[in-house]
Amino acid sequence: MSDQQNDPYAGLQNRLAKTTDEARAAAVDKRHARGGRTARENLADLTDGGAVSEYGQLAVAAQRTRREGDALYAETAADAVITAVGAVNAELFPIEQSQTALIINDYTVLAGTQGYFHHRKIDRLLEISEQDDLPIVIYTEGGGGRPGDTDVWVSMAGLNVPTFHRWAALAGRVPRIAVNHGYCFAGNAALFGAADLRIATEASCIGMAGPAMIEGGGLGSWKPQDIGPVSVHRENGVVDIVVVDEAEATLMAKRVLACVQGSVADWQAADQSELAALMPTNRRYAFDVRKIIRHLFDTESFIETRPDMGRAIITGLSRVEGRAVAVLASDCRHLGGAIDGESATKAAALYQLAERWRLPVVSLIDTPGFMVGPESEAGGAPRLMSDLFIAGATLTQPIVAIFLRRAYGLGAMAMTGGSFEVPRYAVSWPQGEFGAMGLEGAVHLGFRQELAGAPDEGARQALYDKLLAEMYDKGRAVEAASYLEIDAVIQPEETRAAISRALVAS
Repeated sequence: MSDQQNDPYAGLQNRLAKTTDEARAAAVDKRHARGGRTARENLADLTDGGAVSEYGQLAVAAQRTRREGDALYAETAADAVITAVGAVNAELFPIEQSQTALIINDYTVLAGTQGYFHHRKIDRLLEISEQDDLPIVIYTEGGGGRPGDTDVWVSMAGLNVPTFHRWAALAGRVPRIAVNHGYCFAGNAALFGAADLRIATEASCIGMAGPAMIEGGGLGSWKPQDIGPVSVHRENGVVDIVVVDEAEATLMAKRVLACVQGSVADWQAADQSELAALMPTNRRYAFDVRKIIRHLFDTESFIETRPDMGRAIITGLSRVEGRAVAVLASDCRHLGGAIDGESATKAAALYQLAERWRLPVVSLIDTPGFMVGPESEAGGAPRLMSDLFIAGATLTQPIVAIFLRRAYGLGAMAMTGGSFEVPRYAVSWPQGEFGAMGLEGAVHLGFRQELAGAPDEGARQALYDKLLAEMYDKGRAVEAASYLEIDAVIQPEETRAAISRALVAS
């Protein structure tokens, strides 16, 4: 009889020890040498070292016919994925609010590939998440499906795996945050891409196939670092937030997760009397709306998403008096704030995230409308821009619309959920201006004959300036409010209070 049979407690400790980083010292050293962290280091950081309930820790790969003893236990520990439930942000929220389902791929074990028991462990955590209404944080690094699980004889192609369906089916039911560092291919990439919000380090490469599959498909030989690098995905919307390394990724995951865990009592805000100075007095001048965002919302609370995609619109998460909100804002420094197809896609994604995570939306509007012209139409404008209306129409969360300056045409309507009647509260700063299209275009189009009939260029310019001034007077915020197009006109320093009051009942 073995020592482990004589002492089952010692046997348990021996098997558990095989799952630790110490059991794979060489692999861990290699990981550290490349600037990475282990799955258990990420787990400890995510939970601030707190105790977790781990599921399937003693699992090994379905390779008992290929490996034996310590080689099986250490080299395939936990079948390359840690699945657990633990408290994240416990210093901010009570235990019941901080409980989180955690799925952390372990690249030091079989390159984080997805095997038979690997999938079963993830499926189990997804089931627990659905039953207990737990948000999920998943670390997706790994090489995709694993062909070496020779113990499984009941599967031919292995396509009846429920993981991907169950993961996708949780959209809108529980918040799902994906984090990636390093190579993430095939099935791992599918899990990453289907998350609600996606965080990746600069060293990430994310693709629906890795080098072997690409070459096997006759598509050439590629290095893994050339497949789906972050430099590409930060611009196409695959990655929402780019960070430097796993430490920053984990911190960002905690910050984002906190937005769905609840309100915080400890918050600060800038002096709101300074807000008006951030807006130029000349309506033709551009301004940095990010400065307004950082000044308006709780200090250091703004988390921007997709900053390198669709730059005419800024999206992100923030807080007002401790309450989390989704943020939509025009950026007049790109395309004058005109909403092109990419920006519309980005804004629609923000509406969808707000709906899934049950967050109110604060929309800061300064747009001349949708981007027009042959190039815009060739890029799919009618479909992409209409998708923004669909996303707004399916949003059940409240919107607070703040018109900073220009609000023209269908683009302005799209930024309020599809119609000015949608917002819980629609208010404008005093310099707000409203119309069916941009003032300049309205004058040129509506008074074409009068302008053409001017005796000379000087008279034509004088007439144009006069008509433009009249148009501006008719479209001023106070006039829009008098026709009940909007609910109120407020001073900039009143904006935070207006947002808070509008959201009290929601």
